[in-house]
Amino acid sequence: MAARSYYAGVALRYAQAVVSGKITACRNVQNACSRHLSDLEKFSSPTSKYEFNPPMQGLGGVEIRPGDAACRFIECLPHIKGPLAGKLIKLGAWQVFALMVIFGWVNRKDQTRRFRRVYIEVPRGNAKSTLSSAVALYMLLADGEFGAEVYSLATTRDQAKIVFSDAQAMARRSRTLMQSFGAEVGANAIFSLAMNATFRALSSQGYSLDGLNIHFGCIDELHAHKTRVVYDVVETGTGKRDNSLLWVITTAGSNRSGICYELRNYVIKVLAGKFVDDTQFGIIYGLDEGDDWTKVAALKKANPNWGVSVRPEVVTALQKKAMRTPSAVNNFLTKHLNEWVSADVSWMDMRAWDKCAETELKIEEFSGMPCWIGLDLASKIDVAAMALVFSRGEGRFAVFMKFYLPDAAVDQSGNAQYEGWRRMGRITVTPGNVLDFGWIKADLLDVRDKFDVRAVAFDPFQATQLSQEMMAEGMPMLEVGATVRNFSEPMKQLEALVLEKKLAHDGCPVLSWMASNVVAHRDVKDNIFPRKERPENKIDGIVALIMALSRAILVEESNELDPNWQLMVC
Repeated sequence: MAARSYYAGVALRYAQAVVSGKITACRNVQNACSRHLSDLEKFSSPTSKYEFNPPMQGLGGVEIRPGDAACRFIECLPHIKGPLAGKLIKLGAWQVFALMVIFGWVNRKDQTRRFRRVYIEVPRGNAKSTLSSAVALYMLLADGEFGAEVYSLATTRDQAKIVFSDAQAMARRSRTLMQSFGAEVGANAIFSLAMNATFRALSSQGYSLDGLNIHFGCIDELHAHKTRVVYDVVETGTGKRDNSLLWVITTAGSNRSGICYELRNYVIKVLAGKFVDDTQFGIIYGLDEGDDWTKVAALKKANPNWGVSVRPEVVTALQKKAMRTPSAVNNFLTKHLNEWVSADVSWMDMRAWDKCAETELKIEEFSGMPCWIGLDLASKIDVAAMALVFSRGEGRFAVFMKFYLPDAAVDQSGNAQYEGWRRMGRITVTPGNVLDFGWIKADLLDVRDKFDVRAVAFDPFQATQLSQEMMAEGMPMLEVGATVRNFSEPMKQLEALVLEKKLAHDGCPVLSWMASNVVAHRDVKDNIFPRKERPENKIDGIVALIMALSRAILVEESNELDPNWQLMVC
């Protein structure tokens, strides 16, 4: 069983309270707590691979318990901002839980840390930077690693300096503690001559991060990273040491194609027991499906520091503002409830979209059946999308997607997930710098041979030559100009199908990402049109789906195919 200590007791009681429901928390937090409780039983044998918070020999031969040592050190440091500035840090129960699990679990054989990678996701105001700065100082001075290289890392200098600057201020206000560890505070580094250890802030902006030998790498606000470069470098750099730690702490963001969302999904699966990874710690605070974000109970559930660093009077005022101002809703959900929203004014209800996923859905089930196709070819240096829609009767539809991208764009796009989607077979990557439409033509002909293609709706922009070649092959090509008149009604119908769970997709992550990117522009006549907030937020798959659905829905409603009907070309 776990070694007894004050902090271990706090962590245990917190985990038990969360699992029992005495402390209201979302499913991801419950899973993190259940995992710890289960591990205490699973690894209770003297022959188990891991043990929790055992007595160990620390610096100077003093006996310590690793989890207690981290918590005690941090509570010797001062707050540096706000009304608590100058007072010593008092860790909350959720922070003690995280620290005890991260630092308390060790390998029984050599007493190195079990958890080598940490992912903590929590709304704004829950003292993320304070915790990270304090942990960085512990890893620099008190973790027992000679020659430790500790870094706060980000893509920009300003972001990288946030955690370092807070640690710098803590150290300057803790002279006695720093002297006891032989630490000195410089303008650009904190270092210990006795331990030959250094703490610096680094960014990929102006520095080469390759070749680092990292003991502790802290990445604050990973959601803001447009590429995966910094994370991958730190993950590689920490692999050179036996007891290193990669520390990621972030709020939710808006980039579902980035490394943060990828890592978040991985951690969720680890916590749910779908993946086994004994070296990854994770805890994600937020809401569950069906929670009413307009209630104060939701704020308390998502913010573990509610009433401490998260001030109720401030956040509830912002909540009321969001309730009265639709354009402020998504920003509030992201920053204060940790909800991932990909556009400031998003269109698709992503929870409803996710409910439409049928991962066992196979396109082979529709062999020989009527098929409606939508093509969005965009440009030859960007994503092209093909949507295949099939009727399932009674106003229900199934959709399958094909995506295409030139090889050069995979590396140049900055999208951290393109390569992974390529390996999954979700994106066809054509050789060279520009998209080879020959691959799309070949797929269209293959679809024609397998299904009863009734119409191929396409935007004539960028598709003139391809459409002519396909018409010569006997394909029923139909021009659909990208106008409000052509898109508004089908777009509304697509939204309705999703909300009514009448549209099935196979869980394609590319299409889901694009659905989350769509912003609905609405005019004075209540017409809507799909737009994207930023160039990197691709929506091509949804555009293709809208075009294909417009044809399929028309036929479904009339219950017959009218070959003379055409969408107006504008």
